[in-house]
Amino acid sequence: MPIATPEVYAEMLDRAKANEFAYPAINVTSSETLNAALRGFAEAESDGIIQVSTGGAEFASGTKVKDMVTGAVALAEFAHVVAEKYPVNIALHTDHCPKDKLDGFVRPLVALSQERVDRGLNPLFQSHMWDGSAVPLDENLKIAADLLEATAKARIILEIEIGVVGGEEDGVANEINDKLYTSPEDYLKTVDALGTGEKGRYLVAATFGNVHGVYKPGNVKLRPEILKQGQDVVAGKLGLPAGAKPFDLVFHGGSGSLLEEIHEALTYGVIKMNIDTDTQYAFTRPIVGHFFTNYDGVLKVDGEVGNKKVYDPRSYLKAAEQGMAARIAQACEHLKSSGRMIAG
Repeated sequence: MPIATPEVYAEMLDRAKANEFAYPAINVTSSETLNAALRGFAEAESDGIIQVSTGGAEFASGTKVKDMVTGAVALAEFAHVVAEKYPVNIALHTDHCPKDKLDGFVRPLVALSQERVDRGLNPLFQSHMWDGSAVPLDENLKIAADLLEATAKARIILEIEIGVVGGEEDGVANEINDKLYTSPEDYLKTVDALGTGEKGRYLVAATFGNVHGVYKPGNVKLRPEILKQGQDVVAGKLGLPAGAKPFDLVFHGGSGSLLEEIHEALTYGVIKMNIDTDTQYAFTRPIVGHFFTNYDGVLKVDGEVGNKKVYDPRSYLKAAEQGMAARIAQACEHLKSSGRMIAG
């Protein structure tokens, strides 16, 4: 299917919210990891979200070029062509963008999509994330309000972060402290600044102990009830019935989370869960196995000529694609609930 239109993306998110499941949002850095993500969603028979970070986009442009916008556009254009061969809906998203990179990443990409929309086309990306966790909340929300106006006009959904995800991702590091828990006041300020959809749709990456990085299950101390508290306090402010979930929530920093914690978060309105660390390993591990098994073929040992069939990049990237795709399919299964993750 073609990359999701704004209408299809909105329907995907609505369906997830109504049926208490979440889409894995898979970070990619190359055409090969993007192919693996597409394959994984197709094998799981699931719609999904593919995303690129600032560092991933820079890498995708080439280590000599190192231009975030160029890399992001290249991956998105590639996805628009290749995704048509798969029977699932895919939305394209950009991941964490801090304040100092907005002018070199998100804003130019929104402007590019606006040009497309003005010509009667769909936006290049379906959503973008502004990560204001490193600035005071009032400044975070002021920038978010300006961005929301621009993204809504370009038919794009904005993702914001209130609270702080600990650990390190793409060179952005945060301490592990009480700021990892979004407060009720943070939720209320968000609604005051951004509304409830009338100014444009947005996703909220609220934090409840999330930490980026590599952890064994149980080592990350999550408090999913923080998400329920936020939904409840805003529902009360808006006069909504008990159990209402006014926010569309995003789960960041999920490595090491217990499955029951993930499932609890889904019941509180999480509809998108970012997955990067696990899929990186799933992509790399088959390559390591290939090289260890075929070391005398990939290396010209003792003056020999090696074996072209095993040092041809296709021989090990094929296995890497399969490994990453399998992990994505597993993630889709873990994030399912009573609802279907694919349209139709």
